[in-house]
Amino acid sequence: MSSLSEFEEMYLKRIFEAHSDNPGEIVRTTKLADSMEVSPASTTEMIQRLALRDFLTYIPYKGCRLTSEGFKHASRIKRREELLKILLTDVIRFDGDVDEVACKIEHNIGENLEACIDRMLGYPERNKDGEMIPMVDRSMITSSKNILVPLSALPEDTPSRIELINSSSVAIKTLENAGIRIGNNVIKKSDKFFSEGSEVVFSRELSFKIIVRIE
Repeated sequence: MSSLSEFEEMYLKRIFEAHSDNPGEIVRTTKLADSMEVSPASTTEMIQRLALRDFLTYIPYKGCRLTSEGFKHASRIKRREELLKILLTDVIRFDGDVDEVACKIEHNIGENLEACIDRMLGYPERNKDGEMIPMVDRSMITSSKNILVPLSALPEDTPSRIELINSSSVAIKTLENAGIRIGNNVIKKSDKFFSEGSEVVFSRELSFKIIVRIE
């Protein structure tokens, strides 16, 4: 992604979050220091360092703003955090501190892995709180044939076939009783799913676990 350290990435993410709350406003050094739990002097030093690398515009005695380059990097970091939170809660069903774990992992994910996670989750537009997930430099592949994607990522009006149901035997049996099984044709129209011509409703969690092949 870049040669930024984990601590530098954290600064950019915190500034990005502050910008989201008050677009166009200067991010005050004292506020940033509080969010990072460090001294204002240490924060000023980091702001100056990032400004030299063109990630920030430093306003002496006041604070900083993200440059276009800084915004691009910060939005990627934020997107990775949000994708990981969705992965941990909706797919893995992690019952620990999701925010803490996502924050630790986000700095060690490369672009290829991020793109795979994003595709697996169906390119979510909003996080768990309904806030927009950053779209800057987002790599989205939705039209290639013969690729495997979760049902959540199936594009509109695209024929597909169920290849795998990654769930418990009980859930699989329940789906079979409802007429949903491996080999079924599935298509999405107007945000509704149809299997073998009949409309079916899937939960958000299950839509990540049903894997289809685009035809």
